[in-house]
Amino acid sequence: MSEGERKLAAIMFTDMVGYTALTQSSESQALEVLERHNRLVRPFFPRFHGREVKMIGDSFLVEFDSALDAVRCAVEVQAYLHDYNVSSRDEWKITLRIGVHLGDVVHREGDVFGDAVNIASRIEPLAEPEGICLSEHVYSQVRNKFDLPLASLGKKALKNVSEEAEVYRVIMPWRAAAQERPVETPVQKRRVAILPFRNMSPDPADEYFAEGMTEELITAVSKIPSLSVISRTSVMGYKGKDKKAAEIAGELNVGTLLEGSVRKAANRVRITVQLIDAASDGHLWAENYDRSMEDVFAVQSDVAEKVANSLNLRLTEGDRKKIESGGTADAEAYTLYLKGRFNLERWDKSSILAGKKLLEEAIERDPDYALAYAGLAGAHSKLFFLEMSDADDARRKAEAFARKALELDGSLPEAHMALSRVLGSKYDFEGARREMQKVIELNPNLAEAYSQLASGYAFTRRWEECTAVIEKALELDPLSAVTSGSAGTWYLYMGRYDEAIRHLRNAIELDPNNSFNLDNLGLAYMQKGMLEEGLTMVKRAADIAGEGFSWGDLAWAYVKAGKKEEAQRLLAKVLAEQEGKATSPTMVAGIYAALGEKDRAIEWLEKAYEQRSGYLPATNSDFVYENVQRDPRFQELMRKTGLL
Repeated sequence: MSEGERKLAAIMFTDMVGYTALTQSSESQALEVLERHNRLVRPFFPRFHGREVKMIGDSFLVEFDSALDAVRCAVEVQAYLHDYNVSSRDEWKITLRIGVHLGDVVHREGDVFGDAVNIASRIEPLAEPEGICLSEHVYSQVRNKFDLPLASLGKKALKNVSEEAEVYRVIMPWRAAAQERPVETPVQKRRVAILPFRNMSPDPADEYFAEGMTEELITAVSKIPSLSVISRTSVMGYKGKDKKAAEIAGELNVGTLLEGSVRKAANRVRITVQLIDAASDGHLWAENYDRSMEDVFAVQSDVAEKVANSLNLRLTEGDRKKIESGGTADAEAYTLYLKGRFNLERWDKSSILAGKKLLEEAIERDPDYALAYAGLAGAHSKLFFLEMSDADDARRKAEAFARKALELDGSLPEAHMALSRVLGSKYDFEGARREMQKVIELNPNLAEAYSQLASGYAFTRRWEECTAVIEKALELDPLSAVTSGSAGTWYLYMGRYDEAIRHLRNAIELDPNNSFNLDNLGLAYMQKGMLEEGLTMVKRAADIAGEGFSWGDLAWAYVKAGKKEEAQRLLAKVLAEQEGKATSPTMVAGIYAALGEKDRAIEWLEKAYEQRSGYLPATNSDFVYENVQRDPRFQELMRKTGLL
């Protein structure tokens, strides 16, 4: 858009309740609260295609091309902060008022001007705390497209506006008055957990089918707009446990549960499904399906639609296509895919190779299985990132499989996530972030996407954004070794060691032999001064991982524990193994960096750049390389990669 050109835009103003008084009573606390406010609220804007124009004190001014996007963004912000405040132990709760108006704006020098901006700023103070007020222009755009009820506040005189304007408020679920009780489902009900389906088949070997049904339903239901769905890894912990619905709902912070069972006999299957309101323990919907095995996958789409209907949500044709995308009608191919993905959750070479083989077998059974191609792209990207295979070969295969997945299904979130990793491997970090935003737009319930996005923010030391997406991943997948391990790793890189230890301990409880999480927990212990305990844990991780372990971590641990000679012996061993291969230049550089040999470390990092090493961007924030990170030669390398 050219400078000074007029356009129609939705303008959103936010304001923090009570912040001015707080600044007068405690400036230091006010700054801490403002930082937390920014960290929690900012990530919502791009998710709804909003552009942050500026901050005015504690207020955000955000521009949207769509009034509906602006209102949806406002509701998600208020719902998230409401839940956050209820569960948070923070002394100061973050409470906002939000106003939204649609009108002409003019862009000039990065700012926006016009009546639309003025009116939005005048509507915002009319909102109650945790509330949203809309102008009549916005109301007319969203009234038939929006799930929450709207109520008129009547005509209001707005400062510096010549005529009175009718203003509407969004009736938030927790604020509904008795005389205008919402007919739509409260936000909390739209947080859904799909519990592990019970295997009622005579043959215990059919357990895989019950797990596959659970996984497929989570995938299908998570694609429904306006629902927040707990990830598979968190719900599978309830398998075989006899807990009441209210107890599970409280632990997962959800309002609705889906549970069921499967009974398989020869080529027939009976699937029983019920949707439960956690608060009342009442059934919202229940149904039995008797199908042949060939028709099973159609059941999942039907269940997803029934869930949406039960929660008063309307699905478009596009939503239905998303629900049906990416899958396979071959039950064995799907089982191979599940097993392959499980192996890829670990970071040691043998697990990754095992996962890759299983995904290849899934594709042999169904050559049009887009999800399996996306998973295979992820396997090669992981081998590339960890420098466990030839860089060019791994990158080329990862890209080929990612593009094949997109060719089969361009709307598949996992395919865009695979392409994002490929672009990151080419040091196209902006392109990688754009693809990840597409992933979140297509499926905002995909916890893995937020964990992946966190890595990009971590490599560029954008810790506020990194923290925000970590928290979103944990919200969607609170009982997962993968999500907890990822969160613990980035908190470790941030220097927030207590939080890192808490999350990494959770991850180890869920998966005791995960070498990646054991390694990082040991490093976190050492950063806290627990040297012997930490070193023992890092060495244990190395024993479990074997080939492909990050030996730079062990060298750093040896030096930190005052065992420099052990680090030097490790260097000699690794150099002997690397001779003629040089597939892990950053690992060698890490050992040299830990030993304080800057010139040799830089020399190997330059080799890493020549190979376009997968791990090189991570060295910008990995403390193992702290001895070289301020060196001008290192910073020049980071500039060449595009990180600085």
